[in-house]
Amino acid sequence: MRISTTIFLTDETISPVRLARELERRGFAGLYLPEHTHIPIERTTPYPAAGTELPPEYGRTLDPFVALGQAAAVTDRLGLGTGITLVTQHDPIALAKQIATLDHLSGGRFTLGVGFGWNKEEAADHGVEWSTRRELTRERMALMRALWAAEPTAYEGGHGVSVRASFAWPKPLGGAPRTLVGGAAGPTLFAHITEYADGWMPIGGRGLSESVPALREVWEKAGRDPRTLRIVPYAVLPNPGKLAHYAELGCEEVVLQLPPAGEAEVLGVLDAYAPYL
Repeated sequence: MRISTTIFLTDETISPVRLARELERRGFAGLYLPEHTHIPIERTTPYPAAGTELPPEYGRTLDPFVALGQAAAVTDRLGLGTGITLVTQHDPIALAKQIATLDHLSGGRFTLGVGFGWNKEEAADHGVEWSTRRELTRERMALMRALWAAEPTAYEGGHGVSVRASFAWPKPLGGAPRTLVGGAAGPTLFAHITEYADGWMPIGGRGLSESVPALREVWEKAGRDPRTLRIVPYAVLPNPGKLAHYAELGCEEVVLQLPPAGEAEVLGVLDAYAPYL
């Protein structure tokens, strides 16, 4: 099983360059970064982790594509990913270019984690109508795939999402980056995964014994090759039993949580994770 990591990199934490070099030197498989453009102070949306206050790093998060670009420049093998990209908060034409450029310059090492968000106020400032965000994500993914196609390809959906057939280079290696969708298990999420992704990125990895077989059933009914489905538990605090359970479910990669901290603390946690490599 490949052991990757995720961290809220901020202006107060270990730097992307230092972390990426240490991860590759130590043999970790990848680095995934989250995204929040801003956190409105006047916020009514509850933090998903019930009973706790929103941690300060949410409002200090580095731009993941800039940070991953730095990580790509100082490594050769380390996987690079977002966990997750809030697709509806981007212009999809510009986002397609960012993704393709990062994937091209890194030699095909990029994984696109796709998410729908939880902070209504953040999304509203980007002009996102909350009830349509899943369908809007679906259409913007289709538009980006049109721009990544080998030949100029037009796309026209609803919600004002369209692009003319265009010259758009570079292309991601293989035509599109590996794409994983985050979110809670259920028919709607599984339909999105099956339509435009390569797999699922469940946060924490709880309840996978029931949900993974359900997703596999939907995947196969859609005519997708069962051997290609990827399940990547995300933001996991590891123990040997938990990782063994994921392996039994067919997970080939797991993403371990690092603290949003300075160099000494983060490297200490990497030392503690070393036995899992």
